[in-house]
Amino acid sequence: MKVTDLPKQWQSEKETVERTHDYRLRLPLEDAARVAALAELYPDRSETDILNDLVAAVLDDLAQLSPLKDKLKGDKGDHH
Repeated sequence: MKVTDLPKQWQSEKETVERTHDYRLRLPLEDAARVAALAELYPDRSETDILNDLVAAVLDDLAQLSPLKDKLKGDKGDHH
């Protein structure tokens, strides 16, 4: 999935996704405000949902780049 596909995904019905690893994330105030604005635009999505989707989409995009392909490709369940 590409980052630019996320708004369409956020407009559709929310799917339950198992989250197996927690991260602590500190965002600059401007980025936090942007995430909050996205959560307001898509009320069925929490700020955590938005961040999870953004990270997944960015990793998918990066996995298409030649030098990163081998490191980032593979089964999504393989992340450590």
